[in-house]
Amino acid sequence: MMKAHLDPVTLATPFFVLTVILEIVLARFGKANARYETKDTAVSLLMGLGSTVAGVLTGGVVIASTLWVYHHRLFTVPASAAWAWVAVFLLEDMTYYWFHRISHERRIWWAAHVNHHSSQHYNLSTALRQTWTGDLNGSWVLYLGLALLGFPPAMVATQKGISLVYQYWIHTEAIRKLPRWFEAVFNTPSHHRVHHARNPRYLDRNYAGILIIWDRMFGSFQSELDEEAPRYGLVHNLGTFNVVRVVFHEWIAIAQDIARSPRHVLGWVFGAPGWSPDGSRDTSLTLKAQWAARQGAPPTVSAQEAA
Repeated sequence: MMKAHLDPVTLATPFFVLTVILEIVLARFGKANARYETKDTAVSLLMGLGSTVAGVLTGGVVIASTLWVYHHRLFTVPASAAWAWVAVFLLEDMTYYWFHRISHERRIWWAAHVNHHSSQHYNLSTALRQTWTGDLNGSWVLYLGLALLGFPPAMVATQKGISLVYQYWIHTEAIRKLPRWFEAVFNTPSHHRVHHARNPRYLDRNYAGILIIWDRMFGSFQSELDEEAPRYGLVHNLGTFNVVRVVFHEWIAIAQDIARSPRHVLGWVFGAPGWSPDGSRDTSLTLKAQWAARQGAPPTVSAQEAA
């Protein structure tokens, strides 16, 4: 059986609630740069609650798979060793980078992640706008590599929780840029504002969890520019506060596309978000190219995007 582990997210939940309230109060009195809209915040809170319930319903498959892989592990990593926690921190954070990146670059994974980006506001409540369908598309398989290497599942689960708690505080406009050394190594509110922006210059950048070094290493880093404030939300915003639509709209759109043109099923499912057979829809790559053309400069794209 999987040993009980420290759950940082559960422990931090009271902190989440209190700091959202604090940010709202400070913004109301003009002491913090934060924009809240009641219906939008309600959707974020409902999605956070629903994500917890969904995790209980679907987590059994993930846990069972992880335990099976760990049973066939290549090595045994001692959870009592300090070096093991340093190693799991680095490996889990890099795994998160690729998990997050593929969640933006391939539609079936984007379908589960898009709702996190659906708010047109950027505040601490946005961090709670979590997926209900994240376990359904199999993206969690990426983390099985850690169990195969011999990291105990409870150890990996704890580190994943630490990463999620860290990422909470970077969902804010109240904190501007931090000291240069910190911005160079860690994910910050500034870096993550870029990630949530729908400006063509900022699209699909800064996938980091805790360490921004992965984006710098793998060519997906973009700094926040003083001359271009982030605009939040989706390229085509939903225009609704219906939580069911927010959660499932992209899954429904995939099903509709497949029904309309089943011979392109692989493209509809595994193509980039916005992919279409005739190229008539917007993708991140085409939007960047259009923006670059208007600026009179070649678009900057990663090798993954160009593939």
